[in-house]
Amino acid sequence: MATDTTNDPTPYASPTARQHHLSTPNAIVLCGALIALVMVGLCALVLYQGRLDALDRARDTSRNLALLAERDIERNFELYELSLQAVVDGVARPDVMALPPKLRNDVLFDRAASARFLGSMLVLDPTGRIVIDSGSLSPRQGSFADRRYFTIQRDNPGAGLYISSPYASRLREGAPSIALSRRLSNPDGSFAGVAMIAVNLEYFHKLFAGLSLGPHGAVSLIGRDGVMIMRQPFDANVIGRDISQADTFKRFRASAEGSFIDTSSIDGARRLYYFRNFPELPLIIMVAEGEEDIYAAWRRRAIIIGSLMGVLALGFVTLSFVLAAQFRRRMRAESELQLLARTDGLTGLHNRRTLGEILDQEWRRARRTRSLFSLLFVDIDRFKAYNDAYGHQAGDDALAAVAHCIGENIRRPADTAARYGGEEFVVVLPDTSADGARCIAEKIRKAISDLAIEHAGSEYGRVTASIGLASWRPELDVDVSALIRVADEALYNAKACGRNRVMQPASA
Repeated sequence: MATDTTNDPTPYASPTARQHHLSTPNAIVLCGALIALVMVGLCALVLYQGRLDALDRARDTSRNLALLAERDIERNFELYELSLQAVVDGVARPDVMALPPKLRNDVLFDRAASARFLGSMLVLDPTGRIVIDSGSLSPRQGSFADRRYFTIQRDNPGAGLYISSPYASRLREGAPSIALSRRLSNPDGSFAGVAMIAVNLEYFHKLFAGLSLGPHGAVSLIGRDGVMIMRQPFDANVIGRDISQADTFKRFRASAEGSFIDTSSIDGARRLYYFRNFPELPLIIMVAEGEEDIYAAWRRRAIIIGSLMGVLALGFVTLSFVLAAQFRRRMRAESELQLLARTDGLTGLHNRRTLGEILDQEWRRARRTRSLFSLLFVDIDRFKAYNDAYGHQAGDDALAAVAHCIGENIRRPADTAARYGGEEFVVVLPDTSADGARCIAEKIRKAISDLAIEHAGSEYGRVTASIGLASWRPELDVDVSALIRVADEALYNAKACGRNRVMQPASA
């Protein structure tokens, strides 16, 4: 059912009540001041909510950036681990190890050794010396028995994939790297050496440098042991630092992911931290935006909006003084408007406000006297299509003609017709049974159809109307709103069954 209330005036309080509350200009000024105060309060609430929204957006941005970095690292580490496992499996095969060195290296290392950001791929014997080198057919010289990635594999048969802390490479002029290593075992399970891949920290540096975090933002990759692997903004002195005792890191370890605001133990900046523990790797990714950056745009808006609201509030108070001077004239104008507000200007029928008063009055009388009560909903079929095809002026003429038909077919003084809104009309029929109401509805429907107003967009070729009917009997325990819904549903059924008809509920 349409609920257009364009022509429905706002109800007015009684003149007595208004004079009681606004009896003097001082009361108007006080009211203006209170409204201005409410406006300022609402402005403050909106600005506060904007601050919270800025924090939420920053949290979402940090989370998205952390996920992007995490997935990139996980994908690359998965490839590195597969390459490393291929070396472990190949070394365990005598037929592979019996191949000529060049062919053996091609089988063991495939093309992984040439991948960007990968350093050395080595096979170390039980003493830590290189026996197979992806970078040379003749293994380079050096012992790595002191490296953590070697001792962990040597002393822990079940260590699996181990990701080391940052170190300076001895084979690549001190290039900062981390190592991925796996244990090599003899058939009897004894230690046979280590297969390792070195990953240049430049990979993480390039990855993090591409993340936009603002002037005071930071992003870090940290081992679960608390050792800093990479940080942006980059600082060589921070790489490899143990931050396991920092309050921020303790919160990183407390849950799988989360966010909080704290002060950095590295540079003292206060930031919003978002962190995630990698599900498959012993790593933690942390993305942090500086509070100063998060609220920068909000502060600018707050200053502008706050200033404008202050001026507006002052202007509102000033306006209240002007309104006080016009108080009596306005009341007279409102009284005159109240007299004009009861009739729909286009159709000449009662408007929706008056309909509400009549419905309330007649419904209370019907309940009190236990008399019959009926209601009709009249809706012009495909009126929007008519308006679109013939123009709004023709639509207004059709509305007026339909309203005239409705008025001509209700003759008793107590019967009332009103424009409900748009192309809908309501007819109130006190002391009328369902059969009597249906007879009136059919007369109205036929009269509208007999107008023969051309309507090319209708299946009947002319303007028609559908009517929903509802009736109340004294034995029914319902209120008027329920009766309105029943009539509305009947109108809907009339539309659904082909239009240009009268429908009433089966139980009516």
